[in-house]
Amino acid sequence: MTTDIPLENPRSRTALLAATPKGAAIGRRLARRQLTDWGLHSTHTEPFHCALLVIAELAANAITHGRIAGRGFELHLSLATSMRRGTTLRIEISDPRGDRLPILPILPIVHTPNAQSGRGLTLIDALCDRWGTIPRHPNSKTVWAEFDLAATAPDAP
Repeated sequence: MTTDIPLENPRSRTALLAATPKGAAIGRRLARRQLTDWGLHSTHTEPFHCALLVIAELAANAITHGRIAGRGFELHLSLATSMRRGTTLRIEISDPRGDRLPILPILPIVHTPNAQSGRGLTLIDALCDRWGTIPRHPNSKTVWAEFDLAATAPDAP
């Protein structure tokens, strides 16, 4: 599923990162800096923190489930304005494992209390307004999440 309307005036940032814990950490720092530069920290505090959590979960999934030795993952952030939705923050993480699509578990889920994994997609689904996957060639995928912000975009430097 893709965004159902074209977005005008996008502001975006893309980074190719190593599919390692260090690469995921660099992606989280880069995202925090970019969202702060776009003014989200001061104007949209809750979406800012939710977006950072979604980025962390998607990056963790990319290095855990989407990793192929020698290939990285891509983080793409965009902030765009449309007539219909106002301002939308879109997060995309692309990895080389198009054969491993994320599937939201059917609720109710019973998690082992001390389990170290298994909650990421449930969190993503709860925190963002929309999310999904799109195939990417060759044999890769993009997992995306969107946040609807206020009708007016924050000022960019």
